[in-house]
Amino acid sequence: MTGLLGNANGGQVASPLVEFGVTAASCGRWEVLTVRGEIDMATAPRFRQRLLGVIGAGCQCVVIDISGVEFIDSTGLGVLMGGAKRVRSAGGDIRLVAAGSHLTELIKLTRLDRVLDVFDSVSAATEDSSP
Repeated sequence: MTGLLGNANGGQVASPLVEFGVTAASCGRWEVLTVRGEIDMATAPRFRQRLLGVIGAGCQCVVIDISGVEFIDSTGLGVLMGGAKRVRSAGGDIRLVAAGSHLTELIKLTRLDRVLDVFDSVSAATEDSSP
């Protein structure tokens, strides 16, 4: 997938865009979802389906790594909030990883950091501490 970016001469050049994807892996008692690309109106349903699938399978300790996410809109933020509500209503814990992410400012602006514990790495997020 490629997009167009402006260059210094006013022309456009092809730029590689990271294709949306979600992968899951277990890390001790934690299920880690690693998201890459953009989470927007078009991709949020796939992200929601994957997250709800993990929760529905009985995982009560979920880490969402958005370090590879280039953009997230309000639909994507809503998926994170909905996932947090579901996991916590089942007595579980959900954590967010935004390592070196440009989304850190957005997370603070939207006060998502008051709802989800935010970590700099998957290893820090999956340390075996009580929720």
